[in-house]
Amino acid sequence: MFEQVKLEYDFYDLEPYIDTLTMETHYGKHHASYTKNFNEAVEKAGLSNKSVEEILSTLSSVSDQALRDSLQNNGGGYYNHNLYFSVISPKKGTKPSPALEEAINRDFGSMENLVEILQNLALGQFGSGWAFLSSDKEGKLYATKSANQNNPFMEDGHNTPILAIDVWEHAYYLQYKNLRGDYVKNFFKVLDWEKVSKNYEHCK
Repeated sequence: MFEQVKLEYDFYDLEPYIDTLTMETHYGKHHASYTKNFNEAVEKAGLSNKSVEEILSTLSSVSDQALRDSLQNNGGGYYNHNLYFSVISPKKGTKPSPALEEAINRDFGSMENLVEILQNLALGQFGSGWAFLSSDKEGKLYATKSANQNNPFMEDGHNTPILAIDVWEHAYYLQYKNLRGDYVKNFFKVLDWEKVSKNYEHCK
């Protein structure tokens, strides 16, 4: 059975950048619902022996359209939220590892350029979706956006996301209303680069 990532912080710890009510609703209701529905779809599809990464990268092998859609939407929601909640924390001043910093400078020129690109992707996503930083098996980094609950595992290359910015309205609307830009800017105030660095190391 797939489980929600266990938070290493309390819901109120990300104040003032992400408020307590948003965290309670986002993690306790939205993420919990995706997890429950994904587990039900996995059991129905007979895929309990597969990892979430395997399921998301081989969706085309599921012949039943409704079941495939459920695995895509709920599996993506489960995976994306696990990543999102695992890379934010109340820790201040975190920095990428030397390996990740080198890759960022190589593939984006600088940390400042990468942050600007990710912010623009998040703001440019029409409607609900995500912005991702992902890595291939050789350690090359990619900044992309995906609609709904899609992610790079479902797309060409099947790259591994190491950072996710949720721009569904449920991630910010209770606090920021229509000011998505303020939320995205403040997301980087709670982004834990040490966590992102660990994700990067696991890709190679």
